[in-house]
Amino acid sequence: MTHQTDHSYKSYRSDKSKQEFETRLIDIARVTRVAAGGKHLSFRAVVIGGDKKGRVGIGIGKGLDVAQAIEKANRAFKKHLLQIPIVKDTIPYPVQAKFGPSEIIFKPHAQGRGIVVGGPARIICQLAGIKNISAKFVSGTHNNLNNAMAAMKALAKIKNKNPKPKDDATPPAQASS
Repeated sequence: MTHQTDHSYKSYRSDKSKQEFETRLIDIARVTRVAAGGKHLSFRAVVIGGDKKGRVGIGIGKGLDVAQAIEKANRAFKKHLLQIPIVKDTIPYPVQAKFGPSEIIFKPHAQGRGIVVGGPARIICQLAGIKNISAKFVSGTHNNLNNAMAAMKALAKIKNKNPKPKDDATPPAQASS
């Protein structure tokens, strides 16, 4: 009897997770902390991932080398996924948010306008599946991590696609009888 090993389950799982989300690395920083024995060097990676269907997340990972930091960031963004309601390939209404020194304003646009956004906010919009939007960073900071966090905070303020009327009474036809 010959024994064949089948690794299809493991490769299937890894292929599925890679296809489910697309990721982009937006920042790698070499960070140091000073201890009694000297400086300790590590790396910080910031990864944005999304499925282009309204789910997007940001992950931050630190490690002793770049590969370890990126791997940790890839695991972290899946824990911080955000569902963004998309109406006709754009957001339903304008939103604004501030994170640290970074401040951003998102505005919806008509069909065919495209993504008029710069920096990490553009990557977030692309990976979320938003096709028509404009944004402006009001602050002067160019820190990719703060700008990405401000963009995620603004998009988190969007609640739902179809706001329901506050009066949940019975329809007028039934109320008159």
